[in-house]
Amino acid sequence: MDLGLSGRRAVVAASSSGLGFAAARVLAAEGARVAICGRDPHRLALALEQLPPDAVALPSDVSTARGAANFVEEAAATLGGVDILVPNAGGPPPGGFAATDLEAYRPALEENLLATVAMCQAVVPGMCEQGWGRVVAITSATVRQPAPTMILSNTARAGVTGFLKTLAGEVAGQGVTVNSVQPGSHATDRLRQLHGGDLAGAAARVPAGQVGRPEDFGAVVAFLCSDAARFVTGAALPVDGGASQGLQ
Repeated sequence: MDLGLSGRRAVVAASSSGLGFAAARVLAAEGARVAICGRDPHRLALALEQLPPDAVALPSDVSTARGAANFVEEAAATLGGVDILVPNAGGPPPGGFAATDLEAYRPALEENLLATVAMCQAVVPGMCEQGWGRVVAITSATVRQPAPTMILSNTARAGVTGFLKTLAGEVAGQGVTVNSVQPGSHATDRLRQLHGGDLAGAAARVPAGQVGRPEDFGAVVAFLCSDAARFVTGAALPVDGGASQGLQ
């Protein structure tokens, strides 16, 4: 299936590894010219080697609103504009209500809410002017089914989901779609670290009986960026092997 992404300019945040890189890699395979970023220059260089020659790697820290805006602005200048934006960020530290100080919420909201707002503010107006654009944010399954020990993620990512839903309604008539994808357990380096390299425990909690492949997750992101998905907007799609049990 041709997704119609050839020649599109895609900016993917926090994409030197993990699900961000998986999304960038699939978008590039579909013909998009991608800009990726990361804080570790060595890891970023290794990621760039696995992408087509026209890909761009920009050392950036998108954990703050200013850093996130700087990244997409630099990417837009390098690519000559932005057609696709994939907001993404690392997850905040775990903890419940009693163990989480008020001040811990500020960096979590900055990284997982305000940074996405800043990226959208930087490029969505240009998408509206050109009459075509895609925003597909990578959030978390905790938005749909909050985890007891992830109060910071539950709070910040629910907030960004509300922002994206609101934005989707405002720009839908201008050829721009805004969606989010909620990953569950996928075979990334972070998940391996959390499980000591053994993913069997994580897989046992997934109805599908296995953890997700990063490339399959990337394919979902790419589809939502496609012409075929032009009538899909305001959606928050779980990609978790059936782990989320709620009806919504």
